[in-house]
Amino acid sequence: MEQLQFTQVGETMYHEKLDNGLNVFVFPKSEFQKGYAFFAANYGGMDMRFCLDGEWHNTPAGVAHYLEHKMFDTEEGNALQDLAANGASPNAFTSNAITGYYFDSTEKFEENLRILLSFVSVPWFTQESVDKERGIIGQEIGMIEDDPHWKGFMNLMEAMYKHHPIRVSVAGSVESIAKITPETLYACHKAFYNPANMVLCVAGPVDPEHICEVAREILPKQAGPIAAKDYGEKEQHQVVRSFIEEQMEVSAPIFHLGYKGDALVNGEARLRQELVGHLALEVLLGNSSPLYAKLYREGLINQEFSYGYESDPGCAFLVANGESKDPEAVRQMVAEEAARIGREGVNPGLWERVKKGVYGNKVRGLNSFENLCVGQAQAFFAGHDFLRFAELFGSITKEEAEELIAGWVMEERTALSVVRAKEEGTP
Repeated sequence: MEQLQFTQVGETMYHEKLDNGLNVFVFPKSEFQKGYAFFAANYGGMDMRFCLDGEWHNTPAGVAHYLEHKMFDTEEGNALQDLAANGASPNAFTSNAITGYYFDSTEKFEENLRILLSFVSVPWFTQESVDKERGIIGQEIGMIEDDPHWKGFMNLMEAMYKHHPIRVSVAGSVESIAKITPETLYACHKAFYNPANMVLCVAGPVDPEHICEVAREILPKQAGPIAAKDYGEKEQHQVVRSFIEEQMEVSAPIFHLGYKGDALVNGEARLRQELVGHLALEVLLGNSSPLYAKLYREGLINQEFSYGYESDPGCAFLVANGESKDPEAVRQMVAEEAARIGREGVNPGLWERVKKGVYGNKVRGLNSFENLCVGQAQAFFAGHDFLRFAELFGSITKEEAEELIAGWVMEERTALSVVRAKEEGTP
């Protein structure tokens, strides 16, 4: 078993790749009583088209999320109830790129880990249970489609991307999930839920070797074939539409402002771009930046304002969102500030403050077992180690942030999505 020391942040990580292809990462924390386990597949809402055993499959939107819901069903009952009865707090999520199942517990950790590995690796679906879930997920879809923040973001993705499946909701639509059958779910489980396409991350008072022993005992002994994914034609740098608008029940206009970036292949370069992206946003839009003060002072943003760097296979972008009486003015002022930074550069004092603040937040986040485990799983699928950020951070220069702002915050890469209040008489 490989031992990796990340001395700058005081963390030790153990890694082993099992004979079946599963990568296991363990963060021993003997001083804690509670343990956390995260078992994830490199499979998310975007993975609707894939090739397995030489055959291409086109699946409906929402299958990965639907499969996540159904995986808790077992022939004996329900794994969620079994874990809860053992004192664990279990849950799961599906993102664009991964599906993860997890729990934390202070007692019966090994027993709970065995349950987790068992139900995720052994699918069990019936036509009756799949049909019943369709109504539950349909209600969930209806709720999120009534959320103006979610609607605004998905409209932004449609405005920014022409082909990439990030423009499609992870949950799918009522129409798309109507096409999902038990056979669809079994096929996708076979394609993506094999050990060689998964990762197990554990943190807590555990022995790394023993975690691997449990995984060897429970999981399939051999790796299955890994499906090849297809995200459609390569995206152009420019957005599809620069503006998109929708009317909903809102008290004030809600905006999502996006900047289409350059998607990098997996590896350390992708981690570096992520770090640069976060820092670029802080100097451009952060609450200590000149622009933030100006927007707030002029009443163009309020405390709901937020921003982030997002990256998935085949896409990367910056996004800012919030409420504003004049979203178009926000867009214009961000463009002007980006141009100013291009001419004058980032203030060195601001850069140093921002860099210390971002690094401090990332280090504090390591106190969370969830952040450690989920972060490492996502990073591994992206071709790097989560804790490598500490080594890279010091070498990142303000010139890199300035270059990203100049290259991404430009008119042809910008899209604005606005959700406004319905006009009187509009149904």
